[in-house]
Amino acid sequence: MARVLIADDHELVRAGIRRLLEDLEQTIVAEAATGEEAVDLARRQRPEIAFIDIHMPGMGGVEATRRIRRHLPSCCVIILTAHLDGPLPRTLLEGGVDGFLAKGSSVDEMAEAIAQVLQGKRYLGHQIAQRLALAAVEGERESPFDRLTNRELQIALKLLAGEPNRVIAEELILSPKTVTTYRQRILNKTGCRTMAELLRLAIQHNLVSWDRELPPEAE
Repeated sequence: MARVLIADDHELVRAGIRRLLEDLEQTIVAEAATGEEAVDLARRQRPEIAFIDIHMPGMGGVEATRRIRRHLPSCCVIILTAHLDGPLPRTLLEGGVDGFLAKGSSVDEMAEAIAQVLQGKRYLGHQIAQRLALAAVEGERESPFDRLTNRELQIALKLLAGEPNRVIAEELILSPKTVTTYRQRILNKTGCRTMAELLRLAIQHNLVSWDRELPPEAE
């Protein structure tokens, strides 16, 4: 039995995850709807495992994961995602997360993930592992987002969510000028001229949902 934190901005999703974990006799010590809440609750409740959604309001799941790992290195982080393709699984695994599960995974798969990470091993959900393996075997064309560093990808996700530069700067403790520099670097690396082009590219490579609104071009 492990002490578990669940971080997802959708209450129904959290309820579903909580039910699965309770069926596995895990102890839910906290639930968070934003990245900030996840970090704060992790510090106070000291969970052994944190299930974190990537796309959350505020600092988001990527930054929340980074801060939880820094302040609570003993906590295993398992990422939950609906996006099985694209650069996120590979990038976050390279960044040191302990596990990666698709939303809607079975109870058996969640139990397997918990057992593996508590033993100090990494776990990759079956669907995600299959996608990565097929991409490698078939020589899948590199995504333009694979060219981004972890930090650039994190800021790209926030820009694509429509967050203003000043808000991103506050959340990530950067200057607005630095965020502007990152923004231009992201556009250059992906071969885009505008945020609208970047959004279309992100949808094409399954980095964001197709119904995402166009982000603003300027503050």
